[in-house]
Amino acid sequence: MDQANIIAAAEQFVKDELGGDSSGHDYWHIYRVWQTAKKIGVEEGADLLVVELAALLHDIADEKLVASEAEGLAKVRSWLVEQGVAEATVEHVMEIISTMSFKGGGKTGMRTLEGAVVQDADRLDAIGAVGIARVFAYSGAKGQLSHDPHLPPRTDMTAEEYRKGKSTAINHFYEKLLKLKDLMNTAYGKQMAEGRHAVMEAFLEQFYAEWEGKK
Repeated sequence: MDQANIIAAAEQFVKDELGGDSSGHDYWHIYRVWQTAKKIGVEEGADLLVVELAALLHDIADEKLVASEAEGLAKVRSWLVEQGVAEATVEHVMEIISTMSFKGGGKTGMRTLEGAVVQDADRLDAIGAVGIARVFAYSGAKGQLSHDPHLPPRTDMTAEEYRKGKSTAINHFYEKLLKLKDLMNTAYGKQMAEGRHAVMEAFLEQFYAEWEGKK
């Protein structure tokens, strides 16, 4: 199977797997990460087959969406092998999608350029106007409040606490989203993050003013 057909098959696979999600991790999230990753990948000179496959498949094994991350990763690996993807490419894609998640700690330092590109693209979709929309969609899907002034943002969380502890949409800005600008890997990703970060800061300023009836 040639590269274009593999990418088309990966897109359809993701549509089938994630098409019904309403937590902000649906196919359209994948689509945006895919498009952004291609843009950054071209700018940074990355291997676009690896970049596109990792961007398209990165949430199939996300523990927010599946019962077992290990089972999800096995499903991705099996699918790649079935498509006839070269072993080295399979291993590279699997490494990226198994290590790129934020998981409460914000670790950075992806081993390869392609991993850095895909991680940046995923993080860019968590900030800016789209990021604001997604955080409220995710909080609603998890039964969390938009804002509770008496519930402070959490700090020094384990991955388990980050996933399952009590929080709010507004707190998530401080627990993750506002940190992402300084965790970008690539020069082009950092450039894109600046504008999106400013959008979030302006939103929060307006939100707090409206909350107190000042605007």
